[in-house]
Amino acid sequence: MGAIKLENVEKWFGDVQVIRGIDLEILDGEMVVFVGPSGCGKSTLLRMIAGLEDTSYGKIYLDDEDVTDRVPSERALSMVFQSYALYPHMNVAENVGFSLKTSGMTKPEIDAKVAAASAILELDTYLDRRPKELSGGQRQRVAIGRAIVREPKGFLFDEPLSNLDAALRVQMRFEIAKLHENLKSTMVYVTHDQVEAMTLADKIVVLNDGRIEQVGKPRELYEQPDSLFVAQFIGSPKMNVIAGKTDAKGFALNAESLKIRAQGDHAAIVTVGVRPEHITVTSGNKGAHCTGTVALYEYLGSDSFIYVDCGDLGMLTVRVPDQTEFSTGQSVGLKFDEARVHFFDQDGRAVR
Repeated sequence: MGAIKLENVEKWFGDVQVIRGIDLEILDGEMVVFVGPSGCGKSTLLRMIAGLEDTSYGKIYLDDEDVTDRVPSERALSMVFQSYALYPHMNVAENVGFSLKTSGMTKPEIDAKVAAASAILELDTYLDRRPKELSGGQRQRVAIGRAIVREPKGFLFDEPLSNLDAALRVQMRFEIAKLHENLKSTMVYVTHDQVEAMTLADKIVVLNDGRIEQVGKPRELYEQPDSLFVAQFIGSPKMNVIAGKTDAKGFALNAESLKIRAQGDHAAIVTVGVRPEHITVTSGNKGAHCTGTVALYEYLGSDSFIYVDCGDLGMLTVRVPDQTEFSTGQSVGLKFDEARVHFFDQDGRAVR
C-alpha cells in the first residue's frame, strides 16, 4: 500500500511562506504529477513528502500513519532526483545494489533484487558498465533501478528528465509510464513541463504560488479548467484570452467587434478564452466572429499554426490543417466553436 494524504500542510522559510495550506489525497497505485511554473512550490512539497524538508504546519500520512516527524529512511518512499548521482567507480550492478549492501543484506539477496530491477528496466546487458559508459537515459534508468530494489511503498520523482535531450525525454516518458503499469506502485512526479504531466498522470495537481489551483485528470483540466491560470498553463500553445464585458443579452463583447453567447452569470464575465484548435478560418469571412491579418505562419509537420493580429482583440493563435498554407499579411476570418469557449470572472475563476 502507498496511499499518501496531506492535511493543511504549510512550509515557511523564516517569514516567507512557500506552501500555503495544502490538502491532498493520493490513492494507492496512482501516478500523480505536480506541475506549475518555477517557484510555485512543487519540488518543496515533494521533498516534504519525502521527509527531506520539515513540515512547518499540518500533517502528512502514509497509509493512515502519521509520518510528519519521521526521517526519510522511516517513510518507505524512494526518491529519484534530476541529478543521477551515481558512483563513478562502481558499475551498474553495484550502483543499483549499493543501498541494499549498506543495509546489511546478503550478496545472493542483493544479486536477486538487482537482477529483477534490471530486467524491468532492460539494463541486463549493462550491469558491468561504469556510469561514464552509459547514455543519459541509461543513467537515469540506473537511478530508478536503485529506487526499485528498495521495494518502497511509493516513488517520488523530482524533474527526472530535465537533463535529457528532447528525444530521450520522449523515450524516458514511455519508460516511466511502462514502469508504473508494471509495478502498479504509487508515484508522485514533479515537472514544469505540462506535456509530461498530460502524458504521464492519472491525476494532475496544478500549483501556483504555493497553492493548489486545481486537481483532476488531464482531460478534465484541459477541457474544464477552474481558473484562467490553469486554462493557460495546461495546453500548448496556450489558450487565447480576450478581455471582454457583457450586455443584457448575455454576449461577451470586446470593443463591439466580438460577440459570443455567454453562459452562467453574464454580469461576472470579464474574460473570454478559446483554444487554438477551437478556432477555424472561414471562407470569405462568412460567419466569422472576427477578422484579422496573419502575422506569422508556423509549419511544424503534424501541426500548423497561424498567429492572427485581430486589432483590439489582440493576437490570436489558430491551429490550421497542415495542408493549408498562409502568407504573412493575408486577411482571414475567424469563427469560434461557441460550445468550447471558456468564460472567466475578474478573479480569474471559471464562470459556468
